Amino acid sequence: MTPADLPALGPQVEEGGTRFSVWSSADTLSLCLFDQDREIARLPMARHGRVFSLFTPGVGAGTHYGLRAEGPYDPDAGLWFDPDKLLLDPYATRIDRPFAYHPMLAERKGVSGDTAPLMPKGIVETAPPVVLAKAPEFAHGGLIYELQVRAFTMLNPDIPADQRGTLRALMHPAVIAHLQRLHVGAVELMPINAWIDERHLPPLGLTNAWGYNPVSYFALDPRLAPGGMDDLRAVTRALHDVGIGVIMDMVYNHDGESDVLGPTLSLRGLDARSYLRHADDGALINDTGTGNAIDCNHPVSRRLICDSMRYFVRYAGIDGFRFDLAPALGRLPDGFDPAAPLLQEIAADPILADRIMIAEPWDIGPGGYQLGCFGENWLEWNDRYRDDLRRFWRGDPHMLGGLATRIAGSTDVFPNKDTRTVNFLAAHDGFSLADLTAYEQRHNHANGEDNRDGHGENLSWNNGVEGRSEDPDIDAARRRDIKALLSTLFLSRGTIMLTAGDEFGRTQQGNNNAYAQDNEITWIDWEGRDREIEAHSVILAAVRAASSALRSTHVLKDNDIAWLRPDGDRMTVADWEAAQGDMLAFKLLPDGPFVGLNRSAQSVHFQIDGCPVSVGPRSVEITT
Repeated sequence: MTPADLPALGPQVEEGGTRFSVWSSADTLSLCLFDQDREIARLPMARHGRVFSLFTPGVGAGTHYGLRAEGPYDPDAGLWFDPDKLLLDPYATRIDRPFAYHPMLAERKGVSGDTAPLMPKGIVETAPPVVLAKAPEFAHGGLIYELQVRAFTMLNPDIPADQRGTLRALMHPAVIAHLQRLHVGAVELMPINAWIDERHLPPLGLTNAWGYNPVSYFALDPRLAPGGMDDLRAVTRALHDVGIGVIMDMVYNHDGESDVLGPTLSLRGLDARSYLRHADDGALINDTGTGNAIDCNHPVSRRLICDSMRYFVRYAGIDGFRFDLAPALGRLPDGFDPAAPLLQEIAADPILADRIMIAEPWDIGPGGYQLGCFGENWLEWNDRYRDDLRRFWRGDPHMLGGLATRIAGSTDVFPNKDTRTVNFLAAHDGFSLADLTAYEQRHNHANGEDNRDGHGENLSWNNGVEGRSEDPDIDAARRRDIKALLSTLFLSRGTIMLTAGDEFGRTQQGNNNAYAQDNEITWIDWEGRDREIEAHSVILAAVRAASSALRSTHVLKDNDIAWLRPDGDRMTVADWEAAQGDMLAFKLLPDGPFVGLNRSAQSVHFQIDGCPVSVGPRSVEITT
């Protein structure tokens, strides 16, 4: 069976009523209609193979509904059919409230009672107008700006209070002006699909702040999009009007139902053995570290993934997608394959083929590190870039060659004509850029896990004091380091990514795993931002935007660039191998800018075409 063999799934509003179609291996499946939380009808659906369907006369847009499945119950074998568990239709495009974890959602059959009062209900919608198809706004080599909608807008005083924390806040003129000053090519929205808290968070008084625990791949989370798809359409249109693309961060590697002790909400209750990966003995496979893994090779999962992507392109005009733990999309029984069925289907799809596709090319499953292994048109987060630049500016020995390779487009990873790298220094998961220069150790005690969570090795440094300092010399040193890191990023070949707030020195107080901090730890402090760093970022963005040589994704070869010593001569093998090499300079040929990087504590004086150029301590100099 191929995904194309499946009929249209989900609710389809037709003349005189609505047709519901759902994939399930249950013995029986019922459609439940609701007036708020009161169940007003329970209607049996007809089975055709593994697709249950029902036409309901008089039922139209605005109807609230859920599903109940009956069949064998043996969680250890991957069978979770329990009619007491109201289930969300995987194709529901809107829900009436956010998900909230409750222990009843995870209780075994015969123990929990009816979970309908705890469950969001799907809302039947007619399809919105199709957005006129056009090429993505974003071009490879541009700046991607990663943001979490709520954290980005909650403390922005320019945004009306009733819009803060929502998608519509991104339409505010102050937000758009900020993005334009940075010459942002696309905003990358951290997950906006409906998600649920991990079960250990509510007892700690915490909530999931990032959204990487989805329940629905269609419905947007009402906390971020109270107006549903209309909000996303409006924001995308507003950003497109000023030439900024929109990329959605999608979590197709797992769902929020977690491990065998997790809640039954949707996919698990309908057909866990089809949607989720299981071992031969029926145990859930956990290649994601979240408790389960979506079976991205099963036809129904492939159909669900592609249908949801097409939905956001067709009806919101989304320019592309970033895929969390992307090796899951191409993991076959024998290992990762860039020609796996799902990846081939995406590449061949007439709606999806020209979209921007970005892989986070690692997970914790077998063969989980796949940097450089995705398809020709895919971009990939490049952690080698991140790590080598951190090592250089931290002062590690033998880093000149690695630094040059990263700046030039990581030819060791992407050896073809055009690099597919996404260069970044910091992302949502890890230290903020400013915290790299202020903390040597993680400080995650607020997460309630005794500081055991998050990465232990961050390739960071603190400039002499751990954390906040009142010493003006330490503050100045940190600011120099942040500016040098930003300069290196903006002057590197390939697509670049900046996490919101790093352009003006945001801090997470040393928390490098702030997924559970929906508070001032992650909310961006707009009034307290460092204006000096922000001004530096704006200048860098203007320089990059004005230089086609810097924005080019063409991998630099020997005749494209001259790597130079302070005396103006070209670097020798001995220069590259110098253990304590603190200086690197290059000139893009024939008439591109000169760039000098100096991590030492003293100024360095270069000779470029017979002209003296000074590069200050711990800084980067650009001469055009």
